[in-house]
Amino acid sequence: MSFYSNFQSSQCPGQITGNAANGLCEKVCIQAQKIFDACIKQIQLENYTITITDPTPAQPTYPLTFVSARSATSAGQITSLTVDRLADKPGCARVQATVAVPVEVAYTDVNGADGVAQGVVTVNEDVILSVPAPSIMPYRITAEASAVCAEGTLNETDQTFTVNACVTVILKVAVDVQILLPSYGYCAIPPAQNYSQEVCAGFFELPLYPKSNSCGKCCK
Repeated sequence: MSFYSNFQSSQCPGQITGNAANGLCEKVCIQAQKIFDACIKQIQLENYTITITDPTPAQPTYPLTFVSARSATSAGQITSLTVDRLADKPGCARVQATVAVPVEVAYTDVNGADGVAQGVVTVNEDVILSVPAPSIMPYRITAEASAVCAEGTLNETDQTFTVNACVTVILKVAVDVQILLPSYGYCAIPPAQNYSQEVCAGFFELPLYPKSNSCGKCCK
């Protein structure tokens, strides 16, 4: 069982039916990340050069044949960050940053052996975001990012890959806060349902003995 596997309880996540206030029992203070603003940018990079590091297995036999590359994590790494408040747009700022997107590069070596290595796709951001007023607890700029590279070729002179990449970057203005929320109480955690292919399903449902064939009116 799970929250969404036919487990019915007023203390489990799911759609609300009826009066949403029914069952509210307390106000709780939780530690959370409040997002004051966010924006998304999707970029197509052509002929982008990825330098690979930490190949597994180590010391592959060159030349390598590119297979694919995709994000190894959703966390983008921000460097060269500047935030300049805009005098003509109160509460807004120009945010400039370099976002590095870690990727895992899959390839085959000259012997046909599969391997993976680490790489980075880097993009520059120059956007306008709403930023909160100064406070004791500072805001921070964070990035979530994803990159996929379906095509690539090896540069044998310096052992890098030239790829075409599709990159998505979400920049966020975030503050860690303590926030007050209405609560229905603790979740009721259902017991786990073990996965089974149920190879005997359908067989065990058969009758133990076959039914007799009807022969006119003598057999019912």
